[in-house]
Amino acid sequence: MGDRLAFRVLGAVSATVDGQPVPTGGARQRTVLALLLVNPGRTVPVDALVEAVWNGSPPATARTQIAIVVARLRKALKAAGVEEDVVVTASPGYVLRLDDPLCVDAAAFAALVEEAGAAAGQRRYERAAARYAEAFALWTGPAFDGVVARAAEDEAARLEERRRGAHDEFTAVRLALGEHQSLVPELAALVREEPLRERPRRHLMLALYRSGRRAEALASYREGRERSVAELGVEPGPALRSLHEELLREEPTELPRSGLYPSPRELPPDPPGFVGRDDELDRLDALFAQDGPALGLVTGTAGVGKTGLAVRWAHRAAAHFPDGLLFADLRGYDEEPEPVRATDVIGRFLRALGVRPEQLPPEEEELVALYRSVLAGRRVLLVLDNVRGHERLAPLLPGGGGSAVLVTSREPLPELVAWPPRARVHLGVLPPAEAVGLLAVIAGEDRVAGAPEDAARLAELCDRLPLALRVAAARLASKPHWTVGHLVRRLADEHRRLDELSRDGARVRAGFEVSYRCLSREAARLYRGLGLLDVPDFTAWVAGALLGVGAPEGERLVEDLVDARFLDVVGADATGRLRYRLPNLLRLHAREQARAEESAEEQRAMLEQVFGVYVLLAEEAYRREYGSDGEVVRHAATPSRAVPAASSRGLDTETREALLAVPLQWLEAERLALVAVVVQAAGLGLAEAAWRITAAASVLFDTRNYPDDCQVCARAALAACEETGDRRGLAAMLHELGAVEQAHRRLDAAHAYYARALELCEELGEDRGRARNLRNLAMIERFRGDLGSAVRRLDSARELGHAAADRQGEALALGGLAQIALERGEDAHALALAEEAVRLGAGNARGLAQALHRLGQAHLACGAYGVAEEVFARVVELVWAKEDRVGLVYASLGLGESLLGAHEVERAAQTLSDALVEVAHIRDPLVDGRVHLALAEARHRQGRLAEARDQLVAAQAAFALTGARGWLARTEAVRARLEAEGGVGRVPGP
Repeated sequence: MGDRLAFRVLGAVSATVDGQPVPTGGARQRTVLALLLVNPGRTVPVDALVEAVWNGSPPATARTQIAIVVARLRKALKAAGVEEDVVVTASPGYVLRLDDPLCVDAAAFAALVEEAGAAAGQRRYERAAARYAEAFALWTGPAFDGVVARAAEDEAARLEERRRGAHDEFTAVRLALGEHQSLVPELAALVREEPLRERPRRHLMLALYRSGRRAEALASYREGRERSVAELGVEPGPALRSLHEELLREEPTELPRSGLYPSPRELPPDPPGFVGRDDELDRLDALFAQDGPALGLVTGTAGVGKTGLAVRWAHRAAAHFPDGLLFADLRGYDEEPEPVRATDVIGRFLRALGVRPEQLPPEEEELVALYRSVLAGRRVLLVLDNVRGHERLAPLLPGGGGSAVLVTSREPLPELVAWPPRARVHLGVLPPAEAVGLLAVIAGEDRVAGAPEDAARLAELCDRLPLALRVAAARLASKPHWTVGHLVRRLADEHRRLDELSRDGARVRAGFEVSYRCLSREAARLYRGLGLLDVPDFTAWVAGALLGVGAPEGERLVEDLVDARFLDVVGADATGRLRYRLPNLLRLHAREQARAEESAEEQRAMLEQVFGVYVLLAEEAYRREYGSDGEVVRHAATPSRAVPAASSRGLDTETREALLAVPLQWLEAERLALVAVVVQAAGLGLAEAAWRITAAASVLFDTRNYPDDCQVCARAALAACEETGDRRGLAAMLHELGAVEQAHRRLDAAHAYYARALELCEELGEDRGRARNLRNLAMIERFRGDLGSAVRRLDSARELGHAAADRQGEALALGGLAQIALERGEDAHALALAEEAVRLGAGNARGLAQALHRLGQAHLACGAYGVAEEVFARVVELVWAKEDRVGLVYASLGLGESLLGAHEVERAAQTLSDALVEVAHIRDPLVDGRVHLALAEARHRQGRLAEARDQLVAAQAAFALTGARGWLARTEAVRARLEAEGGVGRVPGP
C-alpha cells in the first residue's frame, strides 16, 4: 500500500494513488481525513470528528453524517484501486491504518530531516544538504491548508515549528559547504520577517562576515540587540553574544575551539540494534535548538530503554555541542546502597574539561561554583543517567550558558523543570511493529520473518519492554536450534517467564526488585494486590477497594505507583476518570511478591473485597438504568462472604455517586474489567459474585450489543454455579445464554436455555424470573409462527408482573401482545395494548423507548403516519441518549417507514440510509434485511431503479441467513409489486 497510496498534509490535504489524485470531497470530508492523518494508527473518536467538523455546534445527525463521510472516503479509496482497508472502524471512532507510515508526507519529512541531521553530525554535509532539500520539496504550502479544526491547526503549528528548526539546520549545513554568499539575501529576508529569532540572525552575521561584509554583520547584531531589549527587555542569548565578540576580534569560527581547551567525548557506544523512538528523539531535538541553557528529562520504568534513548540522541546531537560530550551513571537504582556522589561526578567532569586535579577545591560549594564557571563559556552536552531524587541532581546542573543536560530517571522528578517543556519525555513500551523489529535486529531478520505470528506473540510476552526483548532475542541468537515458537512456549508459562528473562546475568527481575524496595509499605501492598487482580486496567477506586481504604487514599497510592513507573496511565475513560494499567511482566513480579509476603487467606480477602465492590456498583448501575432491580434474579437471603464485605468498606458514598452519575457510561468504561472479574471470580469458586455481575452488566451487553462478552461471562459464571450448587445463579445465567443465542438468531438453542431457566425459576418461586423467561420464550415462538403459544406465555407473564407490581415487566408483556396483534391484523387492539404499555413503561427511559416503539408500529399499521413519525422521533431521542445502537436502528427503520407512508420519500431515503450505516455495527441480519427492504421501496419511488434492485438482493440475502420465511415472502411480494410497476427487473433468488 505504501508504494501506491500517498497522503499530503504539507499544503492542502490530499491523497494520491500512483500519483493520481483521489477525490477527497468537500470541506467535511477533508476535515475528517485531516484529523485521521494527525493521528495515524491511533483511534480518533467520533466525538472528536464531530467537534472538528461543526466547531461545537453539531446537528442531531452529526454522528450519522460522520459515518457517511467516512463511507464516502472509503469508497473513493476503493475506486482509486486501494484494496486494503485504510480507514477502519475502531471503537469509539475510526483509525487510519497505513502499512507504510512514510506514505504521509509529514512522516517522510521527519525521516528525511533525521537522516540529514545524522549526516551533518558525521560532517557529511553534501549528503545532509541533499536530504534537507528533498525534505523541503515536500512542502507545497502551509500544513493542513484550508482545514479549520483545532487539532489540525495545532498539528500544523507543530509542523511549522519543526520546519523552521530544520531550515535553521539546513542553513548551518549550507554555511559549512561555503554557500555564505548565496545565503545572504535569503537570510536577510528571513531576519526581516522574524527579527527576534536569534539563530537566523546568527547565521546572517556569519554569512555576511564570510562574504567580506563585517560592518554589516556587526550592524545586524546591533539591530537585533536593540529590538530584543526594547521588545523583550532582555539581552541577546549567549550564542549570539559570543559570535559578536568573535566578530569584534575577527575570529568567527563557529567550530570547536580545540586549541583553547579539551573537547571530551565520553559517551558510551551508540546502542546496537536501536529501533524506533522517532517521536521521542524529535522532541529531544529541542535541546540543541535552544539559544540558552537547555534541560531534558527521560523517564520510564526499569528496562524501558531510557539510557539507550539518551545515548542514541546524544550521538545524533553531537555536532551541536562542539565543546564536549560528558556522561555519568549516577547509579540511583543499583543494588548498591549508595548512589554515586555528585561531587565525584563534578570532579571527573572538570578534569575532562581541562582543569588540573590540584586546582579542584575541597569544599563542595566551591567545587560546584568552579564547575559552573568552567561550563559558562562552553557548549557541552551532559548526559546524567539513572538519577534518583532532585537533591542529588541539583549540584550537577550548569548555572547558564549554552550547555544542555539530559537526565534519565525512573521517577518523574517534579521539581525539575525541563526546558523547553517538550524535552520532558516519558518513555513507554515499544509499539508492536517496532518490538518485533528489535527482535529481528538481534535474533536475525530471516528467523523472525519466517514466524511472524510467533514473533508478535513473543513481543507481547516480553511486554514490548526493550530490556526483555533484548534478552529474549539474545537467547534466540545464542541458540540457533531454537525456533521462535519454542521460546514462545517457554515464556507462555507465567510461573517461569521472569525466570526465563532473568538468566545468565539478565536483570529483568532484579530491575523490578530494586524499584519495589523503594516503595512505601502501603504502596507496596497495593502493588501486590494489583498483581493478584486480572483486570486489563482500572481506576483509582479499585485500589481503595483492594485495601479497604476508600477511593481518595487509593488514588494517592496509585499515583505513588505511577511516579515509581510501576503503573502506566492508559487515559481517561467515558466517565472522565483516569485508567491505569499494570504491565504484564510487572504483574507477574507483583504476584510473586504477593505470594511471598501475603498468606493465601490475605490474598483471597483482598480479591473478595474488590469483587464485592464491583457487584455493588454493577447492580446499582442496573437499578438506576432500569429504575428498579426487578429484572435481576434475586440473590440468596444470605449472600456469600465475597459480596457483603464490599458494601461497607472501600467505597464511600461520594465516590459511588460520582461513578454512577451516568450508569451506562460507567458500565461501558468498566466493560473489559467486568468481564475479567467475572472470569476470575468464577475460577476462584466465587459463583455469586460472578453471576450477579453478569446479570447486572446485561443492561450494557444488550444496549450496546456485546453478545460475545455476555457469553464469556455467562458461561464462566454458569460453570461456577454448577460447581457450587447455586440454583439462582444457574437460572440467571441460563437466561443470559439464551439471550446470547437469540441475538445470534440461533432460536432452538435460545429456546432450550430459556426453558431450563423457567423450570428453575418455578422451583425457586422466582416470579420475576418466570415472567422474564416466559416473555422471551413467547418471542421465539412468535418468530416460529406459533402465535397461540406465544400469546398464552405473554398472558402468564403479564399476570405475574401485575401480581408482583412489576410495571416494567407488565409493559414488556403488553408490548409483545401488541406485536402479535399487529401480525394478526388486529391493528386497533394492538394500538390499545401499546398505549397501555407506554403508560406502564414510562418509569425509565429504556422501558419507555421499547413501549413507544411498539406504539409507533401500531400507528404505522393504522395508517396514522404523522403520529407514527412523532412517536419514532421520540424513540430516536431516547435511544440516542443511551448510545443504544440496536435501538437506534429499529427506531430509524420505523421513522423511515413512517416517512414513506407519508410520501416524504427523500427524507425517508436519507433516514433509511443512515440506519444502514448503523446496522453494520450490530450484526443483526433480520433488521439488516428489513432496512434494505424499506430502502428498496424508497429507491424505487425516487426512480433509482438499479439501486432498488440492489437493495432487494441484499434484503433477500440477509433474510436467508436467519431463515425468516415470513420476511422472505414479504420480500418476494415487494419484488413482484415493484416489477409489476415497472423498471426493477428480475431479482435473483437467495
